[in-house]
Amino acid sequence: MKSLEIIGFKRANLDKSELTQIREEGSVPCVVYGPGIKEQIHFHSPAILFKDLIYTPDVHMVDLNIEGTKVKAILREAQYHPVSDVLLHADFLAFSDDKAIKMDIPVKIEGSSPGIMKGGKLELKARTVTVKGFAKDLPDYIPVNISHLDLGKSVKVGEVKVEGFEITTSPNVSIATIGIPRALRGKKAEAEA
Repeated sequence: MKSLEIIGFKRANLDKSELTQIREEGSVPCVVYGPGIKEQIHFHSPAILFKDLIYTPDVHMVDLNIEGTKVKAILREAQYHPVSDVLLHADFLAFSDDKAIKMDIPVKIEGSSPGIMKGGKLELKARTVTVKGFAKDLPDYIPVNISHLDLGKSVKVGEVKVEGFEITTSPNVSIATIGIPRALRGKKAEAEA
């Protein structure tokens, strides 16, 4: 899994006026918490450093450097402005190499479906699945093969095989379905009649 460095600066004052000033200066207020951290660390970081972390489908581990204090973390939550979509706040969860972590990993569709070749349409039902494992074992994406899917068929989480970590999303959740277009539904009904 890729790693990304974010440099931060501690902030002691947590009132609303300081948060507004931090955002006006082009920074994002952040907090990091989790194992190995006695007290939450409130900090701010230049917004430009988040570009490769949040505006991508990829998942990254984050190496936080907060005034010399180094913390390995994952982005737990990001809050955006409801109108402008500007990043307003970021929560990071610290982790250690000897403890399992939970995170959402994107799925990557692989293979050619016979159903698509017959005119069906790929419908992606889940873009990510939740996994649990050690950071070193987590992949950049979960491959999902659709080469066995015909019209109207789905691949579920329970059919995906992985090693070194576990998928915690319900095994009954559909990841991808080959939808039957309206034009084909009519022909299928006529053929059955």
